Amino acid sequence: MFNLSTLLAPIEKGNSFYNLYFGLSLTMIILMAVSALTAIILILMQPSNSSGIDALGGSSETFFGKNKGKSIEAKMKKWTWICLAVLVVLSVIFYILQKPAIWGA
Repeated sequence: MFNLSTLLAPIEKGNSFYNLYFGLSLTMIILMAVSALTAIILILMQPSNSSGIDALGGSSETFFGKNKGKSIEAKMKKWTWICLAVLVVLSVIFYILQKPAIWGA
């Protein structure tokens, strides 16, 4: 069975910072998983950008084409970028927390 403490082990259990370290690491992993799953769901819900066979006949401007910035697709795209940015920031912080020198080991 998978044991999380073996994955997260730059400091030993006897260290005074172990509970803080383990709590922060576990919280970061959960937040990264939620952010990644949210980004995946948002990406899968977005329509494709290619217009397919319609591109051969030219294009006509529609109401949704003019107001693309206010559409649901634009909001989903914005939230996708936000989720991915949160994932990157949390990943960098998680990497930094894995350095034993931070915890006095």
